[in-house]
Order: sequence, then C-alpha cells, then structure tokens
Amino acid sequence: MKNFYFLIFAILTTSIGFAQIPSGYYNSATGTGYTLKTQLKTIITNGHSPKSYDQLFSLDTGYRATDVDDFYEDDDSVMDMYSENPTASDPYNYSYYANPSDKCGNYNSEMDCYNGEHLMPQSVYNSNMPMVGDIHQVIPTDGYVNGGRSNYPFGETNSPTNTYMNGSKKGNNSTPGYSGIVFEPIDEFKGDIARCLLYFAVRYEDQVASWNHSMLNGTSNQVYEDWFITLLLDWHNNDAVNQREINRNNASYIHQGNRNPFIDHQEYANMIWNPTPDTEAPTDPTNLVASNPTDNSIDLSWTASTDNIGVISYDIYIDGTLASNSSNTSTTANGLTADTNYCFTIKAKDAAGNESGFSSEDCETTTNNGTIGGSDCLTETFANLDTSIGSYSDVSWTGDEGGTWTATEARTDQVINITTTAAITVRNGVLTLPTTSGGIGALTVTTKRVFSGSDGTFNVNVNGTFVGTIAYSATEQTVTLPNINIENSVSIVIDGNSGTNNRVVFDDLSYTCYSALNVEDFNIASVKIHPNPVKNTLTIDLKSDVSTSIDIFDILGKRVLKHTISKTSNLNVQNLNSGIYIVKITQGSSTVTKKLIKQ
Repeated sequence: MKNFYFLIFAILTTSIGFAQIPSGYYNSATGTGYTLKTQLKTIITNGHSPKSYDQLFSLDTGYRATDVDDFYEDDDSVMDMYSENPTASDPYNYSYYANPSDKCGNYNSEMDCYNGEHLMPQSVYNSNMPMVGDIHQVIPTDGYVNGGRSNYPFGETNSPTNTYMNGSKKGNNSTPGYSGIVFEPIDEFKGDIARCLLYFAVRYEDQVASWNHSMLNGTSNQVYEDWFITLLLDWHNNDAVNQREINRNNASYIHQGNRNPFIDHQEYANMIWNPTPDTEAPTDPTNLVASNPTDNSIDLSWTASTDNIGVISYDIYIDGTLASNSSNTSTTANGLTADTNYCFTIKAKDAAGNESGFSSEDCETTTNNGTIGGSDCLTETFANLDTSIGSYSDVSWTGDEGGTWTATEARTDQVINITTTAAITVRNGVLTLPTTSGGIGALTVTTKRVFSGSDGTFNVNVNGTFVGTIAYSATEQTVTLPNINIENSVSIVIDGNSGTNNRVVFDDLSYTCYSALNVEDFNIASVKIHPNPVKNTLTIDLKSDVSTSIDIFDILGKRVLKHTISKTSNLNVQNLNSGIYIVKITQGSSTVTKKLIKQ
C-alpha cells in the first residue's frame, strides 16, 4: 500500500516554451533597454546570410520549410496568415508542390495566387537587400489581400471598409495616436506579426532612422512611433509564441543563419521598450499530481499558473532540490530509485524572470517490479558528446558508462530543452548502443522533433529483432517500451525514422536489466489510469487481457464506483463530485492503488 498526500486545485491557463536555441547564441545579451537592443542587433547580424526574395520560393530551406501548414490543418499547404482560419476550415489554400502556378502571377480577387508580403513595406527601403529577402519579415500571403494591405501600417479598426475571408480587415485606426487607414490581421497572428516587426527594428537599427513611414519615428533606438510600439507590445504580450512560430524560427535559422530573438526570448521586448518593468510573479501552480510510478519514473501533472505577461516554464523540484524544467504542464521524473518515496513541488517562471511560490507538495513511491523499472543496465545522458557538430555526419563517442555509441546522419548541436546541455539529433540515420550483458527489461528515452515536419516513430531492434517503436512529436515526451524482456547479451539499434527528413533529438536514454517476474505482479504494476485529473471519462489501460476489479473510493473511504474489466476500458465518472479519490485495482491476489482527481 502506498501513502498519498492530498492537495487542492484551482486555475487554468496555458504557456508556451522556448525554441531550440543554439548553445551560447544569446550569451552577449546582458543589458537592458536600448543597450540590449544593440547587443541583439550584433547577435542577429553576425551569421545572417542574406537571401534574395526569389530564393524565399526557390530554395528548399525557404517557404517550403518555414511556412508549411503543419500546425492547423497539417496538410502541407501554404501557411498564409491572411487566409488561415485557425478554428475551422480555411476559405482556400495554396500548394507549394501540387499547384506551382499558385504563386503570383496576376490576381483580381482572393484565391487567385500567393506571393511574399513585406511586413515592413519594401518601398521604405527601396526594395534593397537584405531587407527585401529577409524571411523573418517577409511571409507568404494571398496576393490580393497583400495588395489590399498595400503600404498601410498595421493597426486595429472598428469601422472596416474591407473585410477579407479569414476576418482580416482594413479601415481607419481605432486606437489612440493615429487615425489613418490601417490593416488589422486576425487575433491569432497579431503577436506573430508584432514579433516580426520588432525583429526588423533590431536587425536594421543602424539604417532605420533614415527611412520614412507612418509606423517609424525617425530614430534608431525606439524606431517606431509611440502609438505603434504600444500596439506592437500589446499584440506581443497578448498573443504568446506558439509551436508554429518556434518551428518557423528554427527553419528560418537554417535558411539565413539568424534568429528572431523575440520568439526565443519573449521577455526581451518588454526589457527594451516597456518603461514599466514586469515585477508581478505568476500565481502558484496548483493541483499537482504524482502518478503512474514505475521502478525508475513517476508522472507529474499540474494546473497551469497565470501571469500578467505570460508563464514560460516550470521548475520541478524533487525533495526540495531543483531537478528539471518543463515548458508543459506535465512531465515525467526519470532516473529514480526503486521502492523509494519522492516528494515533488513546482514553481512557475515568467518571461521577466519572476518566480511563483511553490505548489503544494505531492509524493509518490516508486515500485519494485524488476522489468517495469528495476536497476538500470545502461543510462546515457549524452554528456560526453562533442556538442559542436552542426551538420549531419557520422558521430561516435564514449557513453556515460563506457562503451562506444555511434549515430549516422546525426548532429550534436541541439537539445531537448533549456535545462539540458547535450543530446543527439538523428534524421534518417541509425543510433547504435554498446552491447551489454544483463539483458533488457524496459527501455526509456526522451524525444522531440525540432524544426518543421510531422509526428512519427523510430524502430527499436534488439539483437536484430524488432521490439517496438519510439514516438516523437514537436512536444518533448518521454517514451517507455515496457516488457521487452530479453536476457543475456543485448545489442540495440534504433532506426527506421517513419518521417522522412524529420529531425529528432534523443536524450536521457536508459534501459533496465532483464529480471524474471511473477506474471500477475507484472500485469498489475503495468496498469495506468488517464487522464488525471479527469472530467468525464477515465481510461484504465491494461497491458494484457486480465480480469481486473476497479473500485473507486472517496477520501472518507466510501466506495462510490465498482467495475470489473478484462481489457483496456473507459469508465464514465461524470457523476462523481469534484475532489480526490483512491482507485483500487485488483488482479487475482495482487492490488495496487492510485490517486485520482476529479475536476
């Protein structure tokens, strides 16, 4: 029987994390105000390899990599902010491949063709390089809407004279400080466009003072008129960076060698232009749940914090010591010791570096079931990698525990998240582990797809036999292949990327030794419940078809629900009151209990 520690829960919001930033890229960004702005100008100018406007369309690293819609419809169409409908079907789509004639061309109405929209009009800088081909401020859009926007500034209008199919509109500005005609994109893309124009103010700091436009104030420090910088900061703060922007920034870095710092570090905008520093800390995370223990891992989930600007990440503490950081509201604590009680707390951090207080503590005890966890036969953090390999090649290194690791078509300059310092990225290659002699019970690894692409899997082969797949997506995830159960010497190969050219980072790879285990104990230890917290439907995930009794008790010990199942099943818990419950799972003479929170 395990001890459970109970807590209260409350608020809901969302947060988005950092992009994959090259190690040390922003080390020289140490100032504040316009000093920071100039430091960033130096950073993003160095390494910028200008490309022409035509190369935005012709190069594989251009729009075909940066602006493919794999976020909304996920249909490989042109990602067009002026026609995209983020909540329903798009009014129309363009294709890079199926219909090359979609590129303008002449247009007479929406849906005719697409071209490149210069968010800072090219007439401002006489269509000169590198501005005219800078992918961070030139985006693919419908040609007709682009023409309708013309050279007008961006703004907000309550009295539009033109409204386009996705809701973008044009009319006289309604915010204080400017009353001329403006173009207003839909809310989904206001932050995206603001960050593009903030980038423009930094990258071209030494030229912009000589240019003229109603958005510009004729200086190289503030750059924009008071009304316009107020608008941009409002859009930036109220439409946070999402994964689509992160993917685009990563791909743009490949295309032209520099990054948009306001996507990587959202706090920079307010540090440069906002006269009032953000000193408000996020609210404390709530509803922390430690669940689904194995011998060496425990799942954690919690309700997000709120913040006046935006939460960017969470620090995870184990027994009072900072252990990891996550941009999501769930994670898995790995590398734990079997049959050990661990207590967890969470802190939230915002873009200005303000920290919340600790969440309530929740504790859980790891199991002691051999093949579910057990002692690790091999653990690899990739700490011995040479992290300077920035192009795809064959890589070999000595692992944390000795032995030679190899990876083909791999690179070492990318990481899973901001708290890690080394990982291996594999595209269409093979990751080969050193041979060990203790067999294998279960394999665990953390993955994340970087840059654009699709979700997919890699194959895991032990001694030449396929034993399962490792999933990956644009979100960091820890994957466990349980019950591999091969004894004696094992040689493991990870290959067969299902997504051609998807770039996948692997980190924190480990596997347990083989250990014979009572089948009944193994089955009961493998049972998982999700989601947790739950609203209406609770899934009981059985690893094998075994008659299983499910009893749910409230915190006073009263049984409120009973079911018997023999395979993975969904239970209706809609009628349970909000609160904390204990789920008792019984198979034969074996029993396990899990904590459940009903929302």
